[in-house]
Amino acid sequence: MEILWAILILLGLGLILGLGLAIAAKILHVKEDERIEEVAKKLPNYNCGSCGYAGCKSLAEAIVTGKEDNLKKCKPGKEDLNFKPIIEYLDEHPNPDGSKVKVHM
Repeated sequence: MEILWAILILLGLGLILGLGLAIAAKILHVKEDERIEEVAKKLPNYNCGSCGYAGCKSLAEAIVTGKEDNLKKCKPGKEDLNFKPIIEYLDEHPNPDGSKVKVHM
């Protein structure tokens, strides 16, 4: 009988903590700009760090937020394969306020 109580207590505790985590995940959810992921897909994804950022996703975030405007910082990137598609994508998908992200090669 003692084992049954221990199992029931652990199940109840797991249920309460699981519900707490689910609620916290809903409340604390951070919406990321989907353009960051799209720009990161268009980069070479070597994550070499030669651009001065921790990886391609960090560079993509800097590009989309306007902290970085020079695409040539990505050393392994190719003009036709990587940079032109990024410029075209950012021209088609402006900031939420309607302004365009200014980047150059």
